[in-house]
Amino acid sequence: MTIWIDVRAADEYAAGHLTGAILIPHEEIAAKIGLFNFAQDDDIRVYCRTGRRSGIAKDVLNNLGYVNVINEGGYEELLQRKANGQPIP
Repeated sequence: MTIWIDVRAADEYAAGHLTGAILIPHEEIAAKIGLFNFAQDDDIRVYCRTGRRSGIAKDVLNNLGYVNVINEGGYEELLQRKANGQPIP
């Protein structure tokens, strides 16, 4: 199972997000990730608007011991990939 985490602000998330994505703003990820009881080796995908905040979130999660974290970049890029028929896990 792939876990999607949107690390943008709440208003950005409210304006549109991937179905099933969990909102944890990047500046809160260290404090809140433990609330979800994810395994250290779960497939975690993070995204934001441009990839910068999701890069920060990925580094934080890696430092906390999560080993399968992928920075998927920007939300609009993900929508474009999906529209082009590319699989989004």
